[in-house]
Amino acid sequence: VQLQASGGGLVQAGGSLRLTCEASGYIERINSMNWYRQAPGKERELVAQSTVGGDTISLPSAKDRFAVFRDNAKNTLYLQMNTLRPDDTGVYLCHAFIFTTAREWRNYWGQGTQVTVSS
Repeated sequence: VQLQASGGGLVQAGGSLRLTCEASGYIERINSMNWYRQAPGKERELVAQSTVGGDTISLPSAKDRFAVFRDNAKNTLYLQMNTLRPDDTGVYLCHAFIFTTAREWRNYWGQGTQVTVSS
């Protein structure tokens, strides 16, 4: 199983980006897919979750600016980020909890995509 994250880049404050995380491989079922952010000098933080209970933005500072949604048919998670601010800068990492065709639950991480917001 692999997670491929993309969509990051350099954007001015106030701009928008859409991140994409695609899961591929021997997937039986996906329980959850999530976005985390690793900013320089800070701990990794949960940005958004997509679970069987629904899709939610977990980061308080992003609740009114970001949206998360998943295309189950494509095993793909999206993060739409609007009104970006310089403190949104960081590496955005995709995580998924997957039941593989080997009949086991496992955690997987993507390689991350860099988001840089200039002031």
